[in-house]
Amino acid sequence: LLQEVEALVSHWNLYINLGGFFVSLFSVTLFGPWSDSVGRRPALILPAAGMALQTGIYLLVMYLELHVAFFLLGRILSGLTGDYNLILASCFSYVADTSERRARTFRVAVLEACLGTAGMVASIGGGQWRRAQGYINPFWLAFAASLAATLYAAFFLRESVKQKKAAKLFTLSHYKAVYRLYTAPEHPSSRWKLALYSLAFFLIVTVHFGAKDLYVLYELGFPLCWTSDLIGYGSAASYLAYLSSLVGLRLLQLCLEDTWVAEIGLMSNIAGLVVISLATTTPLMFTGYGILFLSMAATPVIRSKLSKLVSETEQGALFASVACVQGLCSLVATGVFNSLYPATLHFMRGFPFLFGAIILLIPAAILGWIQIWDSKHNYDNFQDASLSPTKD
Repeated sequence: LLQEVEALVSHWNLYINLGGFFVSLFSVTLFGPWSDSVGRRPALILPAAGMALQTGIYLLVMYLELHVAFFLLGRILSGLTGDYNLILASCFSYVADTSERRARTFRVAVLEACLGTAGMVASIGGGQWRRAQGYINPFWLAFAASLAATLYAAFFLRESVKQKKAAKLFTLSHYKAVYRLYTAPEHPSSRWKLALYSLAFFLIVTVHFGAKDLYVLYELGFPLCWTSDLIGYGSAASYLAYLSSLVGLRLLQLCLEDTWVAEIGLMSNIAGLVVISLATTTPLMFTGYGILFLSMAATPVIRSKLSKLVSETEQGALFASVACVQGLCSLVATGVFNSLYPATLHFMRGFPFLFGAIILLIPAAILGWIQIWDSKHNYDNFQDASLSPTKD
């Protein structure tokens, strides 16, 4: 019976995640470019209201003991309004609208640190609350938070798009705007940079999601055999990387260019995963978590670099595509890492973490190569300008 229940849970989780992803894939790429014209507030109100509706349906399912398929209905309705991916896209677009280019990386890092802090509070507080009072009461908090976000975006948030204009919602031009980002950018060199930065972002976030999914399984097994208290501390340590990466990024920006800060962050991520893959004792496992203290510094740099490659009127389309890439990362990470872990248990329990560290060498090489190319290109332009004749 237990195996049958676990199989059903696994299948319905897959249906719910796939249903939400594919529906939101079309809605995010519709609402994101639309927000470049009509403003960011509608693109924040819709997904927040959709998530409140989803949580309300979940509450009804639990109170009325309805069939589990209604969970899928709630997720699809939320996906139609953009779901969590549209909130991410709209928030990062809002930051790009309201920040100067030189300060954008840090502003994006602050927003990512908020995501990490919220995850840490929800993971620790929600787990304790669920054990004390069951599942229903925590969902009331989730419903209230989604409703509060909707009301805040509707009545208190100041619009960030300076020149709003009316635009039809249901038109293919919004999807074409996302397509043009990568096929016909404003500057010819931006095309391959957008593609390479997107690939680097995809690999980094996939490894992050994949490793995060396996931490608890790895800690529960032999030889670590952690208790629930230690697992809670380990989860808190992993989320603290968001805050430590924010502080580290700010300090390193005083003496280094953003790309090299991202490279240091990737080295921190690689080293931490290697140590975790070899961890057989509790101190060594926490050492790995400690080495990951700059592991979240790369993604805000890449988001900022992508934002600077497009015009002010294309930020919504850009971050809509990035949000879709992030949603795809979650699906790929779940499929790859959760399949790799049981397949490699017989020869190395920590192999998926080592595999993730090896994968991260690819984005490290991509970022380094783009930075070297930019430096050489800027130097050649400077030389040409200095050798060109001038008029008195």
